[in-house]
Amino acid sequence: MHDFLLAFLGGTLLGLSVVGYLYVNGRIAGVSGLIAQVLNLQTIFKTPALWFLLGLFVVPFFYGMVQTPNIELNASPLMMIVAGLLVGFGTRMGSGCTSGHGICGISRLSKRSMIATLTFMFAGFVTVYLIRHIIGAF
Repeated sequence: MHDFLLAFLGGTLLGLSVVGYLYVNGRIAGVSGLIAQVLNLQTIFKTPALWFLLGLFVVPFFYGMVQTPNIELNASPLMMIVAGLLVGFGTRMGSGCTSGHGICGISRLSKRSMIATLTFMFAGFVTVYLIRHIIGAF
């Protein structure tokens, strides 16, 4: 039950932050778009995106002080770098990431976001199945 409550609280906080960001700034809180804003040297200090992203990195450290996370990584650093680059490439190709399409787009009933989310979720399922069960890499 404890895990359920933490997941519920996390989802609620995520939903409130996304709605708050949209309401206050008039922009979608997709992480790839926020990173693009922060990496743009002309807008880095003029945008609240920096604070939103900083929260994404800082809060897990505070959580780690209160609760010991049970995380196990079974991938090599090289595999994680390759996976990150592929995700970044896919985000640019799909005009958004899981947070932009999956959380913000679906909540706005965007058909484009629904199709994008179904597509990248399906691609993720197939990739994991192929790598783990067909190739046997993990």
